[in-house]
Amino acid sequence: MKNYTITVNGNVYDVTVEEGTGAAAPAAAPKAAPAAPKAAPAAAPKAAGAGSIKVEAGAAGKIFKVEASVGQSVKKGDTVIILEAMKMEIPVVAPADGTVASIDVSVGDAVEAGACLATLN
Repeated sequence: MKNYTITVNGNVYDVTVEEGTGAAAPAAAPKAAPAAPKAAPAAAPKAAGAGSIKVEAGAAGKIFKVEASVGQSVKKGDTVIILEAMKMEIPVVAPADGTVASIDVSVGDAVEAGACLATLN
């Protein structure tokens, strides 16, 4: 076993490293009480809107642009929302023909893969 002192974002930690055990060691106790890390704000899970057809994010990312509006008629494959992930703009398309019942996100919201972004009727 080896002992190390590691500083992360100004917080000092004493850690012990074991080789070859294959199991995780217990968490090291910090020397100084660190402030709670500031996580990027994530979009709170929102209940699906009024529609029965969900338009879901294919990847985690940030809402770049909302192309459709509530009440707008869309065809299968029409872009409803544009998602930004890894500096790429990814169109999120309507899975079926319908009318936009709700837009459940705003520009700048962070979303996870599979999150409901909008609904259609």
